[in-house]
Formats: sequence, C-alpha cells, structure tokens
Amino acid sequence: MTEFHADDYGLFQEQSERILKCYDNGVLNGTSIIANGPELEKCISLLPKEGMDKCVHLNLLQGECLAPAEEVPLLVNEEGRFNVSFLKLLFSGLTGKRKEYKDQIKTEYRAQIVRLLPLFRETNQRLHLDGHAHWHVVPVAFDAMMEVIREENFPVEYIRIPSEPFGFYLRHLFGIMPFHPINIIKALVLKVLCARDCRKWKEELKPIERKLFLGVMLSGYFDYRRMSLLLPGAERLAEKKGLGLEILAHPGSVHGEENLERVTNRDDLKFFTSPAREEEAKAFIRLKYEN
Repeated sequence: MTEFHADDYGLFQEQSERILKCYDNGVLNGTSIIANGPELEKCISLLPKEGMDKCVHLNLLQGECLAPAEEVPLLVNEEGRFNVSFLKLLFSGLTGKRKEYKDQIKTEYRAQIVRLLPLFRETNQRLHLDGHAHWHVVPVAFDAMMEVIREENFPVEYIRIPSEPFGFYLRHLFGIMPFHPINIIKALVLKVLCARDCRKWKEELKPIERKLFLGVMLSGYFDYRRMSLLLPGAERLAEKKGLGLEILAHPGSVHGEENLERVTNRDDLKFFTSPAREEEAKAFIRLKYEN
C-alpha cells in the first residue's frame, strides 16, 4: 500500500484544513499530528474517523513543551519554548550530558504520546511514530523514544525510518533535477543515523512495520512532475522489498499574521511559508485526478 503522507497536522486550524483538502480532494491518506499545537483540540475534531492513518509527530523544535518546563530545562528556554538544536542533541555525548538529555527527551516524548493516545484509542489504531524534521532518529532521541515505548508498553505498530534509496534517485536523476544539493547531505546524515538506530535496536524493531520512504531528497521540490515520475518505480521497488511505501510532503502552509507570530522556530517559519507547500498540496490533488 502507498501512503501519501503529510506532516505537521494540528499546528493551527487553518493550516490543518489545508492538509485535509488534500485528503478530501486528493490522494492523501496519512498525516502526522503535532501534540503541542495551540489549536490541537479543534484540529483533532476535524480529522476523519476512518480512512486516514494517523501518526504522533514527536516534536522538539516548534512551540512549547507539554511536560513541565522545569523538568526539561535542556530542551526549552525560560518561557517553556523549545530552543535545543540538532547539533546539541547529536553531540550531547561530548558534553557529558547525554543521560540528562535522554531523560528529559523521554519526559517530553512521553507527554506528547500520552496527549494523543485517546485519539488512537478512539479510532482503534495502534501507535505510529515519527519526528518533526526527523529529529527522532538522532541517537539520543531515538534511544529515548525506544526506552519510553518499552517502559510504558505503548502499542507501537510503525516508526518512520527516513533512510532513502539513493540508487533509486540516481536512476531518475535527470528527471528529478533540479533540487537543492543540501538535501543530499541531509538525506545522507539521516541514512547514517538510521543505520545506527536500527543496529542498536534491531531486536525491538523486528515487529515494527517498515516502509520504503521518499521525502527528504526532494524537500522543497516535490511537485507533481517529480511525484508522478517517481511513483511507479517506487511502488515497484517497495513491492520487490516486501515493504509499504511512504511518500512524504508538507502541504500545510501557514498564512495569517496571528499564526505566523505563533511559529516559534525561525527555520520552521521559513519552511511553512515557502511556495513549495502549495506545490506539494497541488501534487497530492493532481495525482488523484490525473493518474
């Protein structure tokens, strides 16, 4: 089965409604929900009860923590807003604070999962997990996530492993150009981190569903032309590997001065307001009607 997936649902109502348009009018059939969105309750009320896979979008970048701020001081500022960086997490072991970071991430991840558990129970779906900007695969964060799953016995069915098939992209290189070279570096870093995580947690991950994943290499450029070009071959490759397929995009653009002022992460602000968000939304809709 191919899952056409949208991240970042639940941030704001207007933004989430843009994602739902891709479900109502397009091929979108899965979304990841930010548990600390300021308009989460209203956004959850808009979700279809059936027909859409839902995922907890573990978040250490955007907005305010759900755990008490005094319990996660390495992750937030004095106002309780996330202010930790990717590099701080990646090199936490070098600072001698790795255990502190891991314990605080566990506290926050637990709060976010618990916040969305009623939704999964209501829709009779086992837990799916991924991470905002894929930070969940940073070793200290992945270890924290896996320990929380084990300690709380959360019924996890799927964890996104964003390790992309470079050989597949090379076979279609001229068709998908141009794209931003930084995406190659991002995808390579994620691939290395995923390999480490899968080695360390090999036994625990055996019962967890895996999918062939596409989404980082073409971030900002995943329009209809590229999606329609890659989709047939990606589905064949996934079938050959005995995996499902996840096509990730971010069609939930953010507009409106009030909402823009509530985006607390500068990189997220640039990302959410990029014209690429509209192109990805159009791609999900065109795929339904033109294929």
